[in-house]
Amino acid sequence: MRWFIGGVLLAALLPTQIAFAQPLAYEEALRVAREDQPLLQAGEMRVRGSREASEAADALPDPILRGGIANLPVTGPVAFELDRQLPTQISVGIEQPIPNLARRRAQLGVASSDIRIAEVRLGVAERRIDVATALAWVDLHYAQEKLALAHTALSDLRRLLPVANAAVASGSARPAESLAIRRELLAIEDAVTRIDAEQDAAQAALASFTNISEPSASGSPPTFEVDRQALLSLLELNPEIQLADAESGRAEAGVDLARSALRPDFGVSVNYGRRDPGFGDALSVMGSVTLPIFTGKRQQPRIRAAEAGAAAAQAERADRLRALQVQFETDLAAWRSAQRQWERARDELLPLARSRVEFETASFAAERADLIDVISAKADLALLDLEILEREATTVAMAVKIRLYYGEARR
Repeated sequence: MRWFIGGVLLAALLPTQIAFAQPLAYEEALRVAREDQPLLQAGEMRVRGSREASEAADALPDPILRGGIANLPVTGPVAFELDRQLPTQISVGIEQPIPNLARRRAQLGVASSDIRIAEVRLGVAERRIDVATALAWVDLHYAQEKLALAHTALSDLRRLLPVANAAVASGSARPAESLAIRRELLAIEDAVTRIDAEQDAAQAALASFTNISEPSASGSPPTFEVDRQALLSLLELNPEIQLADAESGRAEAGVDLARSALRPDFGVSVNYGRRDPGFGDALSVMGSVTLPIFTGKRQQPRIRAAEAGAAAAQAERADRLRALQVQFETDLAAWRSAQRQWERARDELLPLARSRVEFETASFAAERADLIDVISAKADLALLDLEILEREATTVAMAVKIRLYYGEARR
């Protein structure tokens, strides 16, 4: 009956456990991360807002409605009487300011630059989300791999404990050897504890980007190759540089806007005056033009300030490109170092550790070595396997970061 009840409970709980764990491949994780990302949604709304604002960038200003009393006498026998003198009238009119064409084009250029800046900032945010999601997936994948390897190693070593205890009981091994065996097991158990924490952190990070409660990394990891020449040719197209270009374009548009103040603006007004019927109503049509005089104290200082801002934007763009090139080479150097350390451990240290296990096992079988020597060799091999996986994870993570951050934008 107890076995039957246990089986029923297990069958009831199993679907729930499967529902919580959702396997997620690498490419799928990158795609899902872009589907429901508040940061990207905010960027898209900024782009939409900039486009909406640009539709009115070169429009004429709102017309001005004017009204009042003109030429009202305030002294003499007809003071404050509206219908006793010819010039007195109640007038209403409308005035339309007309900025010069250069100003309107410059305003449209500024609005277009704002759209470009919003679009590039969205691209920068997308790339950062891609990099963070990819690194979280890689961390989770290798944490799962290391955890499985560590548990397998623990199981293998624990199967030797009864042999060790029997040897101590028979007097063929010293009691202190059992303590040494426990020490070897504790080293791997400590590694399991550390990897558990790494897995939890990676899973939490991936869950925050994909909006999946308990994701698990499935499938093969991305490659660790990096094409330096191909990526080097794309540095000019990096979103950080494109953002600097967009900001420089915005500054140049500001220069055009400042220079447009050297040209006169215009205005047209129409007024209708209501007077005494004996005098008749009056209609007035007027034009206006601004006079850009004293430009040395008015317009020119603003132009020089805008030109200085444009020159500063160009200098900042050059500085960003230099910094990006240095960071690219630095990341490449770190990736090469990580790859070499991984390959050296895999191709040189691992064969030595495996040979040691074989030799110690053969010596133990020939009664020329103690069991603790075999267990120590197996424990060292397990820790080395974990270290190799750690080095591989570091190499792959660096390659992923370099390809995504310095490569072509994902669609």
